[in-house]
Amino acid sequence: MPYTIVFVTRNTHDVLAADATTAREALTITEALQKRDEKIKFVRSPQEGEFGVEMLRLLAKEEEEEMRIAPD
Repeated sequence: MPYTIVFVTRNTHDVLAADATTAREALTITEALQKRDEKIKFVRSPQEGEFGVEMLRLLAKEEEEEMRIAPD
């Protein structure tokens, strides 16, 4: 499922977005942005709508569990 991370840059205060194809990838992007002190406004997906980073962590965890259970 695709995800869009909407964030505000620290220096210019521009609102930007980054796209990811999985919850895990989106979580990696949000963690990198937070390390640079960028402010995450919200994450959006077609299925879940708009939500925060904590919900993204849960979705990434569920995604990881599903991948472990899925047959090869």
